[in-house]
Amino acid sequence: MDGYESIFTNGVLLSAIVAWVLAQSVKVVWVLIKEHKFNVERMMGSGGMPSAHSASVVAATFAIGEVMGYGHPMFGLSWVMSFIVMYDAANVRMAAGKQAKVINRIIAEIGDRNIHMDEELKELLGHTYLEVFVGMVLGVIIGVILG
Repeated sequence: MDGYESIFTNGVLLSAIVAWVLAQSVKVVWVLIKEHKFNVERMMGSGGMPSAHSASVVAATFAIGEVMGYGHPMFGLSWVMSFIVMYDAANVRMAAGKQAKVINRIIAEIGDRNIHMDEELKELLGHTYLEVFVGMVLGVIIGVILG
């Protein structure tokens, strides 16, 4: 099976997709429990518990480890890429979300008369370290099982 059909049997890809879907689904349930409201938008939204970015890249990384071996250079490269994604989620995107919150507040206080924005900036962009860690653990589990 060397054609496009092999996409559906690719354990690395499958692991990443399952980890992303599961992490995003957990976000919906998490909001339901925490805020007592059903918010299906969390299924596609960034930020929140757990980090789907972390879960998917780490699941792919560990699936590569299962398929190719944990000593293989591809596992090493994928692990490095996973750390870059997790760093970005917890630091860079979190900072951007904080900046958006401040900008939204400034615009709300001075009024919309001087600055025209069609909509507020999105504030929930990044993750706490705990959200990234939980996403990572979820990714390890899924990658090992499905890899």
